[in-house]
Amino acid sequence: MNLLIDIDGTICDDIPNAEDYKFATANVIDNSVHYVNNLYEQGHNITFFTARLEKHREVTEKWLNEHNFKYHKLIMDKPGGGKYVWIDNLDVMGIKYKNNWNDVISILENKKE
Repeated sequence: MNLLIDIDGTICDDIPNAEDYKFATANVIDNSVHYVNNLYEQGHNITFFTARLEKHREVTEKWLNEHNFKYHKLIMDKPGGGKYVWIDNLDVMGIKYKNNWNDVISILENKKE
């Protein structure tokens, strides 16, 4: 499964681009490294998809690596503002992160085919 995972507010403090000086010292959300890395180890394709700007790539990659996140790709410049709709000819699923990685894992487990 291809998993697109946001960064700010999902695996670390919710930091807006206007406060980019905080990116390097963001706090990790409890257990997010564990859950993301388990998904990676299960064979899922992990892509971090963030509204951070391309100019923030280096600090973002450094932060991800310092905290030992396993991932395949990092996509920058996600449109801000939320309310995302993905239109595709393939099956698409969305999960809203609500401060609980156990809920995310439970939903993914129930959606395995």
